[in-house]
Order: sequence, then structure tokens, then C-alpha cells
Amino acid sequence: MLASLEEIDASAWDALQEGGNPFLRHAFLAGLERHGCLRPDWGWTPQHLTLWRGGALVAAAPGYLKDNSHGEFVFDHAWAHAYARHGLDYFPKWLCAVPYSPVTGPRLLAREADDRRHLLEAIRAMAESRGLSSAHVNFHREDEDAAFGDAWLPRIDVQYHWRNEAGWRDFDDFLAAMDHKHRKNIRQERAKVARAGVTFRTLHGDQAQARDLEAIHGFYLQTFAEYGNAPALTLAFLRHLATEMPRDLVLILADQDGETVAGALCLRGGDTFYGRYWGASRQIPGLHFETCYYQGIEYCLREGLRVFEPGAQGEHKIARGFLPALVRSRHWIADPDFAAALAAWCRDEAASVRGYAKMLQSHTPFRRE
Repeated sequence: MLASLEEIDASAWDALQEGGNPFLRHAFLAGLERHGCLRPDWGWTPQHLTLWRGGALVAAAPGYLKDNSHGEFVFDHAWAHAYARHGLDYFPKWLCAVPYSPVTGPRLLAREADDRRHLLEAIRAMAESRGLSSAHVNFHREDEDAAFGDAWLPRIDVQYHWRNEAGWRDFDDFLAAMDHKHRKNIRQERAKVARAGVTFRTLHGDQAQARDLEAIHGFYLQTFAEYGNAPALTLAFLRHLATEMPRDLVLILADQDGETVAGALCLRGGDTFYGRYWGASRQIPGLHFETCYYQGIEYCLREGLRVFEPGAQGEHKIARGFLPALVRSRHWIADPDFAAALAAWCRDEAASVRGYAKMLQSHTPFRRE
């Protein structure tokens, strides 16, 4: 177990994943540790698991010892309460995830399928030896499912993703695939922002100036304050991303009357664009949708990216071209009685989620052939 990613060579870590998911990059995860984003009082203690063969790193899992469920986006509060009612401790638990980031990506970092299975065996052995209640793997890829055995309970949830499977060339091409009502609504939303005199800049990390990073961090702080949540990402971390991951970091900034009035903090990797955080200093009709969704779609179409994941939750995204997509997690529970009870709970939850996703699919804004 590693208490910090600083203990491992960045190139060896990055070589374990294909596709360039930015959230699994050594620079991203180590940056969270180095720049004050993983405060112990928020329950994130790095405990990364690695497997070695002949002195070479062959598998790894980004892991954290957790004493709460803050910043996970796979909600197990009911499980924790059930443990407490029976006089048992649910925390600490071990979590394989990317802190504060409900984005799908590789979690069992290995080039060989056998090494993924060995990694899971090592995770379970570690949890048992430490007397932990459980071990969890959040937002793993579908192609990692095969590595998990029956002891790992599956959970699913719904997000809303934009996919360019039709080969749209530009925004008008995208809109042409929609029915009249939704196409008209999007054009009206965009027109309101344009009439307000708002213009947009899309910058990669190496194009952003200090004031741009300060502005986006200020919007982030403001949004968290408005919702009464504690912001985790520091300005030093954003500066780190701009330096160490300059082409993965993308800022969408909205200007009005010579002032930056809104912004969205995004990342890109492989064929996917990830919207993470947004904020605004002025209330302008349509500004949220333009900054967080339409500018991101424009970016994907320009850059040839196939998928846009704008973040968790939000049925309103469907009307703007983001359709339901299932996301996954796996959970090993030490107590056999709780494991049996939670297995039934997970089956019921999965049936409900699949029914909900099917219902949402009937509300697609796209024209039916």
C-alpha cells in the first residue's frame, strides 16, 4: 500500500492505462494530494494498492481509506446507517475511485486480465487483514466487469451523456437531428445569451492566463458556497493542472462588457470531454445551458470528440441532447449477513434504475425515424 502517489514513478503508473483518461493520470491524482484537496477531516486518506512482478509495476488501483461518504457520488448512506443500527462500524472503508469525480474510467489499472483479478484478490485480502467493513470500486468501466466475482455486489445508476454516433459535423447538423420543439427551444436559449452581449473563450491549460484560472476558481468557490458545500479543489491544484496537463484542462469562459462573468471547468481525454464545475457572477437567461452544455458540444464537434459527460444528475439535460447512460460500481462487504441482505437490496435497486432509464429513453429530443 502506498500512502502517496509521490512514492511511485509517474511514467510507470500512467503506462498501466490505455486511452488517456485524464482523471487516472498520475499528475491528476498526485496533484490532489500535493495541493491540499484531500483533507483528512473530509475523510480522504490515500491508500493506493500496487502489484509488482520482477521489480516492474503490473497493476494498481487508486485507493483511499474513508471515514465518511463525502465526495463519492455512489450513495451508501443507508448502508452506513444500517450498520450503526446493529452496533457495527461501517467506517473506515476502502474506496477505489477518483475523489470528487463521478466519471467513468479504468479503476483496475493493468494491461492483463489476470492481473486485474489478482488486484481484486489483493484488495479483498487487504480489507480482511485490516478488519474493514467493506471495499468499493466506483465508476469502473463496463469492460472491467468480468474481473469481479459474485462476492462483489454490482450497483448501477443513471447519468446523461452526449454521444456523436451519427457523425454530426457541426452544431446545426446536431440540431437537425432533433424534433422541431427541442430544436426551437435550444435556438431560443442560445439567442438570449447572444442578445445579452455574452461572448465565449475556450482555452486549454497552456493558453490560460493567471487571471483566467483565478476567475474559474472563483466561480467554483461561489457555486459551492451557494449550495452550502465545502469546496475541495484549490487554486494551486488548478495551476498544477494547467502546467502538468496543459492540453487536458479546458476552460470555457463567458465575457460580458469586458468582464468574465461565468465559466466551466472541464477536462478532455481520449475521445471524451468531461464537464466538471461551473459558476457565474451574473444571472443571465440561458447562460448556464450555453456555458455548460452548448459550448461543450461545439468543442466536441470541432475537436472530433465522440462523447461528452457533463457531470452527475439532471434530467433537464435530456432536452439538450444528453441521453441516459448507466454507470457502475462494485462493493465487497465483509459481514456475510449484511452482504446477503445488501445483495437483495442491490437487485431491487438495479431493477428500479433500469426501469427509470427505460422511461427516460422515451423522452429523447431526437426525431424518430
